[in-house]
Amino acid sequence: MLAIVVYDIPDNRRRTQLATFLEGYGRRVQRSVFECFLSRHEMQKLHQKIEQRVNHKEDNVRLYWISQDGLDKVLTVGSEPPSPPPSAYIL
Repeated sequence: MLAIVVYDIPDNRRRTQLATFLEGYGRRVQRSVFECFLSRHEMQKLHQKIEQRVNHKEDNVRLYWISQDGLDKVLTVGSEPPSPPPSAYIL
């Protein structure tokens, strides 16, 4: 499943730290938007880890769960549509 993570964080340091953290989970598609292919359990864990990294009074982070049916309906302009990472890499 696809999880879309979007955020609005006014503090530069916290915003940079969250973006760096999220790079380990998915692909950055805009400055404050990540596409992450995760299971429901992985998304719940990610949500918990994000909760520990943000200021609940100042920051706004949202995670949207997109089902396979919804993923098939995504339209893009100027970029590739969301696609899961390869299951294996050849080095």
